[in-house]
Amino acid sequence: MMSLEISNISKKYHESPLFEDFSVDVDEGRITCILGPSGCGKTTLLNMIGGIVPPDEGSLNGFEGKRISYIFQDPRLLPWKTVRENIEFVLDKELSASKKLEISDHFIRLVELEVFENYYPSKLSGGMRQRVSIARAFAYPSDVILMDEPLKGLDVKLKLNLIRTFTRIWESDKRTVIFVTHDVEEALLLGNEIIVFSSAPVQIISHQKVEIPLEIRSPGSDSLSGFKAVLLRALGS
Repeated sequence: MMSLEISNISKKYHESPLFEDFSVDVDEGRITCILGPSGCGKTTLLNMIGGIVPPDEGSLNGFEGKRISYIFQDPRLLPWKTVRENIEFVLDKELSASKKLEISDHFIRLVELEVFENYYPSKLSGGMRQRVSIARAFAYPSDVILMDEPLKGLDVKLKLNLIRTFTRIWESDKRTVIFVTHDVEEALLLGNEIIVFSSAPVQIISHQKVEIPLEIRSPGSDSLSGFKAVLLRALGS
């Protein structure tokens, strides 16, 4: 299995060190969940991977030339475009109209929004908007998907529905995903690899491989209880 390497990076924010000579590998084709307290540098790491901010020192190897898509806490849809138009907006401009229609149809079906394909974001619920965001991230021909706490603040039922939606799409198209959260349950339901960060400057407290198939995971299941105990200990909970 190929890995993307984050090697010996250092990064300060307002003169406070977030990372000091920090290294971690990310396996391609898997969902790597980064779990840690608020303010520990999780979003900053995503921003460095996405090329939004550079590390002060160190290197990111294997990311060169990778196309990256994002799923944020805020869906960030274009308000003047419909569900279909938001998805087609990220497609290659050279594609024919019929091919764009075929691709957008595929992802609209996967997120179960066929009835709402011509709705504008203002007419959708928060959960529907986030489903469009998930569809758009997969419709873009990316190699890596970065997820910055996209489930934060949602009620339990909606969160579980979005996790099922994401899992369904990912199982059919296993891209490299780096998902940051401070929620243990989210990590357990979505992570193939779960890496626990300390507070800044970041150190890795725990690195768990969870080989239980995503589609059979559920909150509170016995199969996840051992992993949950390890993660809670690592977080000091």
